[in-house]
Amino acid sequence: MEASLISFTSFTPPPSSQILTLNRPTNPLSFSLPRHSTNQTRHYRGLKVAAAISRTKKEETVETVKQQLEDCYLLAGIKYKGFTVKEFQELRRSLPETSKLIVAKNTLVLKAIEGTSWEALKPCMKGMNVWLFVHSEEIPAAIKPYRDFQKEKKLEDNDFTGAVFEGKFYGPDEFKALETMPSRAEVYAKMLGLLQAPASSLVGTIQAPARELLMVLKAYVQKLEEQGGGGGQ
Repeated sequence: MEASLISFTSFTPPPSSQILTLNRPTNPLSFSLPRHSTNQTRHYRGLKVAAAISRTKKEETVETVKQQLEDCYLLAGIKYKGFTVKEFQELRRSLPETSKLIVAKNTLVLKAIEGTSWEALKPCMKGMNVWLFVHSEEIPAAIKPYRDFQKEKKLEDNDFTGAVFEGKFYGPDEFKALETMPSRAEVYAKMLGLLQAPASSLVGTIQAPARELLMVLKAYVQKLEEQGGGGGQ
Protein backbone atom coordinates (compact mmCIF):
# COMPACT_ATOMS: atom_id res chain seq x y z
CA MET A 1 0.00 0.00 0.00
CA GLU A 2 1.38 3.26 -0.93
CA ALA A 3 1.35 5.95 1.74
CA SER A 4 -0.14 9.20 0.64
CA LEU A 5 1.50 12.37 1.74
CA ILE A 6 -0.64 15.24 2.93
CA SER A 7 0.88 18.62 2.47
CA PHE A 8 -0.02 21.69 4.52
CA THR A 9 0.31 25.23 3.40
CA SER A 10 2.75 27.26 5.38
CA PHE A 11 1.33 29.53 8.12
CA THR A 12 2.53 33.09 8.33
CA PRO A 13 1.68 34.92 11.56
CA PRO A 14 0.02 38.37 11.21
CA PRO A 15 2.04 41.46 11.93
CA SER A 16 2.21 42.60 15.53
CA SER A 17 0.09 45.69 14.76
CA GLN A 18 -2.91 43.45 14.08
CA ILE A 19 -2.65 41.38 17.23
CA LEU A 20 -5.17 42.30 19.97
CA THR A 21 -3.61 42.14 23.37
CA LEU A 22 -5.58 42.03 26.66
CA ASN A 23 -3.99 43.62 29.66
CA ARG A 24 -5.10 41.88 32.81
CA PRO A 25 -5.42 44.02 35.94
CA THR A 26 -2.87 43.45 38.59
CA ASN A 27 -5.76 42.99 41.09
CA PRO A 28 -8.86 41.60 39.38
CA LEU A 29 -11.00 42.33 42.47
CA SER A 30 -10.17 46.01 42.62
CA PHE A 31 -12.59 48.65 41.27
CA SER A 32 -13.14 52.34 41.75
CA LEU A 33 -16.37 54.08 42.86
CA PRO A 34 -17.58 57.10 40.90
CA ARG A 35 -16.58 60.37 42.46
CA HIS A 36 -18.97 63.28 42.96
CA SER A 37 -18.28 66.25 40.79
CA THR A 38 -17.34 69.60 42.26
CA ASN A 39 -20.82 70.96 41.47
CA GLN A 40 -22.51 68.11 43.34
CA THR A 41 -20.32 68.67 46.38
CA ARG A 42 -21.16 72.37 46.38
CA HIS A 43 -24.86 71.53 46.05
CA TYR A 44 -24.77 69.24 49.10
CA ARG A 45 -22.92 71.86 51.12
CA GLY A 46 -25.48 74.47 50.05
CA LEU A 47 -28.34 72.30 51.29
CA LYS A 48 -26.66 71.89 54.68
CA VAL A 49 -26.14 75.64 55.01
CA ALA A 50 -29.75 76.36 54.00
CA ALA A 51 -31.05 73.87 56.57
CA ALA A 52 -28.93 75.48 59.29
CA ILE A 53 -30.18 78.96 58.36
CA SER A 54 -33.79 77.75 58.34
CA ARG A 55 -33.37 76.19 61.79
CA THR A 56 -31.82 79.39 63.13
CA LYS A 57 -34.65 81.53 61.75
CA LYS A 58 -37.24 79.26 63.36
CA GLU A 59 -35.49 79.53 66.71
CA GLU A 60 -35.34 83.32 66.36
CA THR A 61 -39.07 83.46 65.55
CA VAL A 62 -39.95 81.40 68.63
CA GLU A 63 -37.78 83.67 70.76
CA THR A 64 -39.41 86.79 69.26
CA VAL A 65 -42.88 85.46 70.10
CA LYS A 66 -41.79 84.70 73.67
CA GLN A 67 -40.44 88.24 74.05
CA GLN A 68 -43.69 89.72 72.76
CA LEU A 69 -45.65 87.70 75.32
CA GLU A 70 -43.91 89.59 78.11
CA ASP A 71 -46.28 92.27 79.46
CA CYS A 72 -48.82 91.19 76.83
CA TYR A 73 -52.49 91.66 77.70
CA LEU A 74 -54.06 90.13 74.60
CA LEU A 75 -52.86 87.88 71.79
CA ALA A 76 -55.11 87.51 68.75
CA GLY A 77 -54.90 85.68 65.45
CA ILE A 78 -56.04 87.26 62.17
CA LYS A 79 -56.67 85.28 58.98
CA TYR A 80 -53.73 86.29 56.80
CA LYS A 81 -54.51 84.54 53.49
CA GLY A 82 -54.99 86.98 50.62
CA PHE A 83 -53.20 89.95 52.21
CA THR A 84 -50.95 91.91 49.90
CA VAL A 85 -47.61 93.29 51.08
CA LYS A 86 -48.96 96.84 50.72
CA GLU A 87 -52.06 96.05 52.79
CA PHE A 88 -49.97 94.46 55.49
CA GLN A 89 -47.71 97.51 55.70
CA GLU A 90 -50.72 99.83 55.88
CA LEU A 91 -52.21 97.76 58.69
CA ARG A 92 -48.98 97.90 60.66
CA ARG A 93 -48.86 101.69 60.36
CA SER A 94 -52.46 101.98 61.58
CA LEU A 95 -51.79 100.20 64.86
CA PRO A 96 -50.94 102.03 68.11
CA GLU A 97 -47.38 101.80 69.41
CA THR A 98 -48.51 99.39 72.10
CA SER A 99 -49.54 96.80 69.51
CA LYS A 100 -47.26 94.57 67.47
CA LEU A 101 -48.12 92.58 64.35
CA ILE A 102 -46.03 89.49 63.58
CA VAL A 103 -46.23 86.90 60.79
CA ALA A 104 -45.26 83.47 62.12
CA LYS A 105 -46.17 79.89 61.40
CA ASN A 106 -48.73 78.29 63.69
CA THR A 107 -46.27 75.58 64.73
CA LEU A 108 -43.71 78.14 65.91
CA VAL A 109 -46.27 80.19 67.84
CA LEU A 110 -47.61 77.01 69.42
CA LYS A 111 -44.09 76.08 70.47
CA ALA A 112 -43.61 79.50 72.06
CA ILE A 113 -46.88 79.41 74.05
CA GLU A 114 -46.61 75.78 75.09
CA GLY A 115 -46.95 75.36 78.85
CA THR A 116 -48.24 78.92 79.40
CA SER A 117 -51.68 80.46 79.86
CA TRP A 118 -51.51 81.52 76.21
CA GLU A 119 -51.80 77.87 75.23
CA ALA A 120 -55.56 78.43 75.22
CA LEU A 121 -54.96 79.90 71.74
CA LYS A 122 -54.70 76.39 70.24
CA PRO A 123 -58.08 76.59 68.41
CA CYS A 124 -56.53 79.33 66.22
CA MET A 125 -53.80 77.06 64.90
CA LYS A 126 -55.41 76.52 61.50
CA GLY A 127 -54.70 78.14 58.15
CA MET A 128 -52.48 81.21 57.80
CA ASN A 129 -52.43 83.68 60.70
CA VAL A 130 -50.86 87.00 61.47
CA TRP A 131 -50.56 87.59 65.21
CA LEU A 132 -51.57 90.73 67.08
CA PHE A 133 -49.78 91.33 70.41
CA VAL A 134 -51.41 94.00 72.57
CA HIS A 135 -49.23 95.54 75.29
CA SER A 136 -51.92 97.75 76.75
CA GLU A 137 -55.02 97.39 78.91
CA GLU A 138 -56.92 99.43 76.32
CA ILE A 139 -58.17 96.37 74.47
CA PRO A 140 -60.96 98.03 72.40
CA ALA A 141 -58.54 100.72 71.18
CA ALA A 142 -56.12 97.99 70.06
CA ILE A 143 -58.78 96.04 68.16
CA LYS A 144 -60.50 99.01 66.50
CA PRO A 145 -57.72 99.82 63.96
CA TYR A 146 -58.06 96.40 62.40
CA ARG A 147 -61.84 96.61 62.34
CA ASP A 148 -61.58 99.94 60.50
CA PHE A 149 -58.97 98.51 58.13
CA GLN A 150 -61.07 95.41 57.52
CA LYS A 151 -64.10 97.53 56.64
CA GLU A 152 -62.14 99.93 54.42
CA LYS A 153 -60.43 97.16 52.42
CA LYS A 154 -63.55 94.97 52.36
CA LEU A 155 -61.75 92.07 54.00
CA GLU A 156 -64.76 90.35 55.49
CA ASP A 157 -63.13 86.95 55.06
CA ASN A 158 -60.02 88.05 56.95
CA ASP A 159 -61.59 88.08 60.38
CA PHE A 160 -60.08 87.39 63.79
CA THR A 161 -59.60 83.66 64.23
CA GLY A 162 -59.60 84.01 68.01
CA ALA A 163 -57.82 85.61 70.94
CA VAL A 164 -56.68 84.96 74.49
CA PHE A 165 -57.28 87.53 77.20
CA GLU A 166 -56.53 86.82 80.86
CA GLY A 167 -56.13 83.13 80.09
CA LYS A 168 -59.52 82.79 78.42
CA PHE A 169 -60.07 81.98 74.76
CA TYR A 170 -62.43 84.20 72.74
CA GLY A 171 -63.72 82.86 69.44
CA PRO A 172 -64.58 85.10 66.47
CA ASP A 173 -68.21 85.34 67.61
CA GLU A 174 -67.14 86.46 71.11
CA PHE A 175 -65.07 89.49 70.10
CA LYS A 176 -67.93 91.85 70.88
CA ALA A 177 -67.15 91.39 74.57
CA LEU A 178 -63.55 92.49 73.97
CA GLU A 179 -64.49 95.40 71.70
CA THR A 180 -66.98 96.86 74.19
CA MET A 181 -64.77 96.53 77.25
CA PRO A 182 -64.62 99.81 79.22
CA SER A 183 -61.52 101.93 78.73
CA ARG A 184 -59.34 103.18 81.57
CA ALA A 185 -60.96 106.63 81.38
CA GLU A 186 -64.40 105.10 81.62
CA VAL A 187 -63.33 103.04 84.62
CA TYR A 188 -62.00 106.14 86.41
CA ALA A 189 -65.19 108.03 85.67
CA LYS A 190 -67.28 105.21 87.05
CA MET A 191 -65.07 104.96 90.10
CA LEU A 192 -65.46 108.66 90.87
CA GLY A 193 -69.19 108.42 90.38
CA LEU A 194 -69.29 105.45 92.72
CA LEU A 195 -67.45 107.33 95.47
CA GLN A 196 -69.90 110.21 95.25
CA ALA A 197 -73.02 108.07 94.94
CA PRO A 198 -75.20 106.67 97.76
CA ALA A 199 -74.77 103.15 99.09
CA SER A 200 -77.43 101.78 96.76
CA SER A 201 -75.12 102.47 93.79
CA LEU A 202 -72.37 100.47 95.49
CA VAL A 203 -74.69 97.46 95.70
CA GLY A 204 -75.40 97.76 91.97
CA THR A 205 -71.72 97.90 91.15
CA ILE A 206 -70.97 94.82 93.22
CA GLN A 207 -73.58 92.97 91.19
CA ALA A 208 -71.86 93.99 87.94
CA PRO A 209 -69.68 91.52 85.98
CA ALA A 210 -66.55 90.47 87.87
CA ARG A 211 -64.22 91.87 85.20
CA GLU A 212 -65.76 95.34 85.36
CA LEU A 213 -65.71 95.36 89.15
CA LEU A 214 -62.08 94.26 89.19
CA MET A 215 -61.08 97.11 86.88
CA VAL A 216 -62.88 99.62 89.12
CA LEU A 217 -61.16 98.34 92.26
CA LYS A 218 -57.79 98.18 90.53
CA ALA A 219 -58.09 101.75 89.32
CA TYR A 220 -59.12 102.87 92.82
CA VAL A 221 -56.13 101.18 94.45
CA GLN A 222 -53.78 102.66 91.85
CA LYS A 223 -55.15 106.14 92.49
CA LEU A 224 -54.64 105.75 96.24
CA GLU A 225 -51.06 104.62 95.67
CA GLU A 226 -50.40 107.62 93.44
CA GLN A 227 -51.86 109.97 96.04
CA GLY A 228 -49.79 108.32 98.76
CA GLY A 229 -46.63 108.61 96.70
CA GLY A 230 -47.32 112.24 95.93
CA GLY A 231 -47.95 113.11 99.55
CA GLY A 232 -44.59 111.80 100.66
CA GLN A 233 -42.63 114.13 98.36
